[in-house]
Amino acid sequence: MNTERESGAPASLGDRKPASLSDLLRDAAVTLASAGVPTPDVDAELLAAHVFGLSRGELAAAALRGADAPAETAGFADLVARRAAREPLQHLTGLAPFRHLELRVGPGVFVPRPETEMVAQLAIDALRAVPDAEPVAVDLGTGSGALALAMATEVPNARVHAAENAVDAFIWAKENFAALAPAAHLAFIDLASAFPELDGQVAVLVSNPPYVPDAAIPREPEVRHWDPPSALYGGEDGLDVVRTLSDVGLRLLRPGGTLVLEHGEWQGAPIRGLLTAAGWRAAATHPDLTLRDRATTALRP
Repeated sequence: MNTERESGAPASLGDRKPASLSDLLRDAAVTLASAGVPTPDVDAELLAAHVFGLSRGELAAAALRGADAPAETAGFADLVARRAAREPLQHLTGLAPFRHLELRVGPGVFVPRPETEMVAQLAIDALRAVPDAEPVAVDLGTGSGALALAMATEVPNARVHAAENAVDAFIWAKENFAALAPAAHLAFIDLASAFPELDGQVAVLVSNPPYVPDAAIPREPEVRHWDPPSALYGGEDGLDVVRTLSDVGLRLLRPGGTLVLEHGEWQGAPIRGLLTAAGWRAAATHPDLTLRDRATTALRP
């Protein structure tokens, strides 16, 4: 399917003012579809709800009853044009949903993905199984704080620590921690040397590290042009940071503690191999809801 006009420019809303809200949404969806946006109808609705200060339910109800288009639509048209240029939806709204949370995100931070929610679930399940009154959990390379904040809010008795050493990402994470889990501990520190004071005390260590091989360029423009390279690329085979996390996990986790790593769908076997060779026990790979291998867990010996 051709996603652009012959001129190479995506379709736009144009100068015609739609008579109704439903017309406005339909025109926006056409513009986004012509630019190759994967979910044009959903994105048009989310942008409209954001600009006009409505929930998606309120927006849908207004469109269904034939409400007029708002008098001022320039702001909406601007966001639709930016989305058609494949700027991430979450950057335009400033929010990324993650499990029950809404995280503040924008340029300079990796946008959390729906598939990472099952990685959070693996960490949360492991944390809930710990009999301690206040089990210790660590998220290394926290980015926006998604994994750490999911653990902190869903296992409120846990003591959660998170590390991030990219300045832009740390700024977003700091805002999210302050709003959602101020008792959790966020540190500006490299993951390789993080939290020596917790050596041998951590029950669960989770990370969504950079795991894209250096030569593998992501297909999606939103990823290729907007996600920070430091959050994407993990060396020649994509596993450089995973090797570091294996070493750090052996330092931080207590015996029997759980390591949870997100990775690409073809990386389960090599990660199990390197963890097993490093002495980890019971390495196992888990699929996401699309049945693609998404995370590997292991137990510290």
